[in-house]
This record gives sequence, C-alpha cells and structure tokens, in this order.
Amino acid sequence: MAALKGLIAGFAGALRQKWLRMTVFAVLGVVAGAVFLFSLIIHNHYYSTVRTGLEAKARTATDFFANFVSRSYADYYNSAFRYTETFREADRLELQFITSDGSIMISSSTITSGTTLESPDVWRAIESRQISSWVGRRGTTGERIMAASAPMIYADGEVVGVMRYITSLQRVDRQVMVNVSIAVGIGLIVLLFVFSINLIFVRSVIKPVSEITKMSKRIAEGSYGIQILNSYQDEIGEMVDSINEMSQKIAQTDKIQAEFISSVSHELRTPLTAITGWAETLIYNEQLDSEAHRGISIMLKEATRLTKMVEEMLEFSRIEDGRFTLNIEMVDIAAELEDAIFAYRELLHKDELEFAYTMNIDESMNIPADPNRLKQVFLNLFDNAAKYGREGKRIDVSISMTVDDYICIMIRDYGPGVPEDEIDSIKQKFFKGSNSLKERGSGIGLAVCDEIIKFHGGKLELSNADGEGFLVTILLPINSEMNTPQLILT
Repeated sequence: MAALKGLIAGFAGALRQKWLRMTVFAVLGVVAGAVFLFSLIIHNHYYSTVRTGLEAKARTATDFFANFVSRSYADYYNSAFRYTETFREADRLELQFITSDGSIMISSSTITSGTTLESPDVWRAIESRQISSWVGRRGTTGERIMAASAPMIYADGEVVGVMRYITSLQRVDRQVMVNVSIAVGIGLIVLLFVFSINLIFVRSVIKPVSEITKMSKRIAEGSYGIQILNSYQDEIGEMVDSINEMSQKIAQTDKIQAEFISSVSHELRTPLTAITGWAETLIYNEQLDSEAHRGISIMLKEATRLTKMVEEMLEFSRIEDGRFTLNIEMVDIAAELEDAIFAYRELLHKDELEFAYTMNIDESMNIPADPNRLKQVFLNLFDNAAKYGREGKRIDVSISMTVDDYICIMIRDYGPGVPEDEIDSIKQKFFKGSNSLKERGSGIGLAVCDEIIKFHGGKLELSNADGEGFLVTILLPINSEMNTPQLILT
C-alpha cells in the first residue's frame, strides 16, 4: 500500500513536470524563437532600407559629378564646395567630400571638416571603385551611424576622391526597438494564454489525482475497504475503480487473516496450557533422570515461547477488530518500570547481560495509564533488546521528562542495530528485519507495543544509537487529555 501511495503521488508530480517540460518550455521556446526571428527580420529590413537609400543617393550624386564636372582637382573642389553649400538634407544627413588619402576635404558638418577618417567603407570604395557602406559608431560622440561611400572616378579612371553620406541610426534603432517590444508583448500574451489554458487542463487532472492520493494514503495507513467517490468517465475513473476494487479486496483479505489468526490462536491456547501445566508438573519429579529432565525443560521453554506468540497474536487480533481496551488508572510510572526491570533482571543474568538503570524524575510521578499494558510493552522491549543485542552484553534503561511534559523512557542495547532502510518498517505487523531472520518470533511484538503506546496518546520511536546498538524511545503524556478516549475504560 505504501508503494501505491508513492506511485500515485509520483504520478501527480511527474504529470506536473511533464506538462511544464513539454508544454510551457516548448511554447516558451517557440515564442522566443519567433520573437528573435521577427526582430532579426525587422532589423535587417530597416537597416537594408536605410543602406539602399544612402547608396542610391551616393550613386546619383557621383554620376552627376562624373558627367558634368571637369577633370581638374580645383574644379572638383569648387564643385564639391558649391554642392555642399546648397545641400538641403543637412538636418538628417551629413555630406562629406573626402580626398584620395582619406582626409575630409569638405563636410556639411563643421565638426568633422579637416579630420582624417579610418572608416573601412572609405578605403573599400577607393580600392574597389565601388560604393561601400558601413555601420558603426562615430568616433567623436559614440553615436551609431550608417555611412555610404561612393568613389569619384573620372574618364581617365583616376579616383580623385570619395563622396560620403552619413545618417544617424538613432531613429532607426528606436523604431526597431518599438517593433521588437510589440513582438515581445504579443509573445508574452500568447505564452500567458497558452499557460492559462494548460493550467486549467492540468488542474482538471491534478485535482482528482490529488484527491485519489489522499484516499490512497488512508488505505495505506490501514483504512481498508474505504471507497473513493468516482465521478470521472475517463482513465482517471478507471484508476479510481481499480483502487476501490483493490481496497475492498484488501479489506476482505485482512478480515479473513485476522479471523484466521484469532481462530488459530484460540485453538492453540488450550493445548499449550495443558502442555505447559504438565511440563511444570513433571519437571519437579525427582524420579526423572538428567536427560529426561533436560528434555522436559526444553519442552517447557518452547511451550512458553509459543504461548507468548499466541498471546501476541490474540492481542493483535483484538486491536485489529476493535476489542482492545485499556483500564486507565493513576500509575507511578517509575515504579512500574522498575518492577518490569526486576522481573526481567534474572533472565538477563542467565545470558550474562548487564542491566543499567537511570532515573531522572521524581519518584512519585503518576500518569494516567494501564499498568498491565505498559508492563507488557516494557517486557516485550526488554526481550527484544536481550535477543538482538546480546552480543553487546549490556542494556541501558533510563526514564526522564521532556520539556513538553512527556515521560521519556529509553531502552538501548549494544548489538548490531538495524539497517537504516528497515527502521521505518520494523513496526509493521509480521515484518522481520534481516538481522532478526535467525531469531524466532511472530514479527508482531513491536506492532502490538506501538499500538498500546498510541492508545495511551504517546509515541514509540525507533533508531540506531550513536556508536552502536539500537535505541527504543517511549514518550508518554502526563496529562489525561492526551490519551486516546475511544479505547480507554476507566
């Protein structure tokens, strides 16, 4: 059932991740790619338009000069000067006449007149005798500009200079940014729309899956037989039907198992009582030889062990079917623990185990509890510590009070401990860890102890101790309100 709970919860999480990866990221990639492509096209369109205009203007002007101006350098200078004086587009363009060595001879802007240019378009125009354009930044101001340079070629093929048109790209870049911003805005709107539509869709799937997960947790925690309301007509509905059917079958199987355990336990109880009684009688017979006496001792020990297992199974069957009760009274918890230690100490001495007890509470600390049930828990835990920690030759027991008003009882052995991946499972009924396979037992002792402590409103915590060994911690509330009321008899 825990695997089912994890599977459904994992399915819901995987569905979210798959949707995020395959839908949102995919749409985001498409939108980003479209915006980038659109921006590139807009950029190229505007820059190409400006470049074409500048080159056409430069071509027209140089053709005019080549056809109507004489070949002398002085005539070229005078014509350039007059052309610049009558230049009517100085508000948006800069006109330059450049000598063949790259110096600005005449300019519509007095700022650049007389300077030497290093722009690659000028030298390409001189060397290739073709119109050349260039995009860059003006050296004096850092402003982005576009320039088109046309060589001044006369009939004899001599390049006497370059006519150059320059325009600022500030307005062009602003227009490109406006268009790109509009594209980004449209992309975000599309992305938001797709995200919203998919979110509605995914929620329509995740919500029922989450509800199914909650119910599956209840089933995994032991509420066998509960049914999930099925209002779905798709694959989710089929999954709900499967879980409901499984829950019902588990409930039936669990009921049959509980009835079988209860029946067998009751059937075994009578013959075991007879075997134990006759064995106790025969063991004191002085006419028995040593070998017979040893055999009866083994028989009595095994009958006692089986009786304990039967009692555990009966207790668990009572818990399972709701017949388990507590007789609550005010109990001196330290005295009860000490009585259990005294009752078990002689058995430990036989196995050469040391028992160390520490008390850190008032001697008369009374709490509401069932003394018989608590003694049952203590003896069971001592028995486990002795069985699985006998290699350490020592068991530590302590009792104290926590800051949040709980009685804390700690039982530690110095054995091999429990593998970390098994700690969460060893309180489950019939579970036997890898370290306990060689030990005899039903596998429900800890499950019974855990239920008894829960019915007292407390907690049974298991962990590996620091260094070596295994640690069991019992937390019991000192207030009666903290107990479980529906299973308490006063």
